[in-house]
Amino acid sequence: MIRNILIADDHDVVLAGTTMILESRIADILIDQAEDYPEALEKISIKKYDLVILDINMPESKNKKMIPEIKATDPDIKILVFSAYEEDIAIQYIKEGADGYINKLSKVDEISEAVKKMFSEGYYYPANIATRLLEPSPLDSIKNLSEREYEIFTLLVKGFGNLEISNAMNIQMPTISTYKKRIHKKLKTNNVADLIRLYQDHIS
Repeated sequence: MIRNILIADDHDVVLAGTTMILESRIADILIDQAEDYPEALEKISIKKYDLVILDINMPESKNKKMIPEIKATDPDIKILVFSAYEEDIAIQYIKEGADGYINKLSKVDEISEAVKKMFSEGYYYPANIATRLLEPSPLDSIKNLSEREYEIFTLLVKGFGNLEISNAMNIQMPTISTYKKRIHKKLKTNNVADLIRLYQDHIS
């Protein structure tokens, strides 16, 4: 069975090199190339691909939004993120719906092995990424806040002080202090700056 692969990257050397690696090591594949995101999305919309190897930093990239957009265009396509970015970025893309991640600095054997596993198992995560994925995300802890705690959490990140929260929610000041301690404990945060960073990740 022929497998169709699209490599989307704006560097000619990467396109040519990755194509040569895969064609020499994996049988029965056909490879197309795209040099920017609009071209990649257009090709995905008119041809059925088994796999897209996606550079996340190419021209007209939409960052994490590319993943759901590609999946909406073809729900069956597998997405292997191909990047030199650190693990934290890779995990964000995987949680957005990408099926795998491979670092551009990986050895030739690992690149071909990643593609083979994408075909055989439907995903590929390097060991260090797999370990991180098993760790609970700080964002998950937001779900553990009670309705009242979440209300206070959102007011805190909007810059409300204790008095303003007291007036807005008709709650006594000592009670607000108790809620704040609970929120920080559940979210493992230490200050409002930590809460703001967590909130921004939560809504992005």
